[in-house]
Amino acid sequence: MARLALYLAWTASLLPVQVVGLALGCRWTSTLPVFYHRCCCRILGLQIRVIGSPTAGRPVLFASNHVSYTDITVLGSVIPGSFIAKAEVADWPFFGWLAKLQRSVFVDRQARSAAKQRDAIGDRLAGGEALILFPEGTSGDGNRVLPFKSALFGATQRGTELPRVIVQPVSVAYTRLDGIPIGRLYRPFFAWYGAANLAPHMWSMIGLGTVEVVVQFHSPTTFADWGTRKALATYCHARVSGGVAAALFGRPQPMPEPPKTAARDPFLAPTPRLAAG
Repeated sequence: MARLALYLAWTASLLPVQVVGLALGCRWTSTLPVFYHRCCCRILGLQIRVIGSPTAGRPVLFASNHVSYTDITVLGSVIPGSFIAKAEVADWPFFGWLAKLQRSVFVDRQARSAAKQRDAIGDRLAGGEALILFPEGTSGDGNRVLPFKSALFGATQRGTELPRVIVQPVSVAYTRLDGIPIGRLYRPFFAWYGAANLAPHMWSMIGLGTVEVVVQFHSPTTFADWGTRKALATYCHARVSGGVAAALFGRPQPMPEPPKTAARDPFLAPTPRLAAG
């Protein structure tokens, strides 16, 4: 298939560039993936419609729902940052290499490892980086957002050695195929979850047509606004769920408010709407 061949050729051409850049410590290695993913979106027929904009503040943790492997390309095209991925991804052929080249943080989601993984994320945030987290811990069917696991939100708790971390919820919804709304019956063609095999699913999806994906950046917040990681996770889940419901069904949900008033900084102000990407 032409799309797949072009995607592989494009990836092969930029892969050594990123390898050399990382080896030399070049600063542009954080932004080259955005250019790479934007071109991949065009190749794969993913048309991104962006609502709001990512905060310019650092460090920041973006908390997004997870629908498919294509979420990496979609979010990577609009966020200059690294992903937090499950540990087994590091051993995957091809996709594992790409994840490493984007300096992904690989975490073991076993409960006994939670503190270690939280510290690993905290170390990256302490360096002023942007990280992208899928708090559901797995991908869903695209019709709803699964509960957010709160453990890794603990990495945003401000300590003496960690600067104030911004947390920004992000909604991802696959909404239209060639301009026609995608109903529940056809959403599994895009959502990769359960026991679906990767290769057949990808082969089928790539050949479908042009897919509109709505990415909505919600109001940023901080751990201090909520006081506990569970409350922070609940806020992010409500924002993301509301964004997905609005994009798919036109039914935004009511949002919780912080339990207390905290000092706000300029990066936490509401963000303007961006044009479609």
